[in-house]
Amino acid sequence: MSIAIKHFDTKFKKELNPKVGLIALSTDQTIEGDFNNICKNLPLEIFINRIHNQNPLTKENLLKMEDDLESVTNKILPNEKINTIAYGCTSGTIAIGEDKVKEKILLAKPGCYVTTPVTSAIKAFQQMNIKKIALFTPYPDAVNKTILEYFTKKNIEVSSFASLNLNLDTEFANVDPNYILEISSKLETKNADALFISCTALPVLNILDKLEKKIQKPVLSSNQTLIWDTIRSVQYESPIKGYGKLLEN
Repeated sequence: MSIAIKHFDTKFKKELNPKVGLIALSTDQTIEGDFNNICKNLPLEIFINRIHNQNPLTKENLLKMEDDLESVTNKILPNEKINTIAYGCTSGTIAIGEDKVKEKILLAKPGCYVTTPVTSAIKAFQQMNIKKIALFTPYPDAVNKTILEYFTKKNIEVSSFASLNLNLDTEFANVDPNYILEISSKLETKNADALFISCTALPVLNILDKLEKKIQKPVLSSNQTLIWDTIRSVQYESPIKGYGKLLEN
């Protein structure tokens, strides 16, 4: 019995949404959920790959990610065009260097837009005319030092600072958001233009609105600014409510 093979015309293809690649740390329990909360109904596609991250959090361990950036990026839809790649590590970007992170990612995906939490934070500060920040982190002292030095180099004045002084991403992810809301709202913000909460693993996205109302200042976070820069880079311009003033504009 012979079977006739039908060849269909493939010119009728679906309209493709922009493609976004997210590089998440192997130890990060928060960033995927944050991206999904905001982006799940947006006209874009997100593809995630994990990069090995060794605990505890030290500059030496953060620097080890540099050698894996190209190969991890390459495994996000191999040989396909990606519009934007977001590297999801604040302290890792500072340790490796923004330019080096971008260089490694572009080796794998030439021509894509590259963003990181610190890249996006500085861009958000510029858009909102923020020159002085109150800074809250979960990091140990040695990593906090690099964060403070980074903002100083970028001409962002840190008017007040507080840290949880933790060492592991698992510890960051398991901090009660209500506790963060309580202690970060007590940080001196009178002389600051905004409060910035650093770290992609810290569960703060869902308390940003409450915190803004409490301190009467803009509140930005690593994941919020990273998501904002990512979706704006693929021309999604509509306001998104519920996650701070930045995404409402």
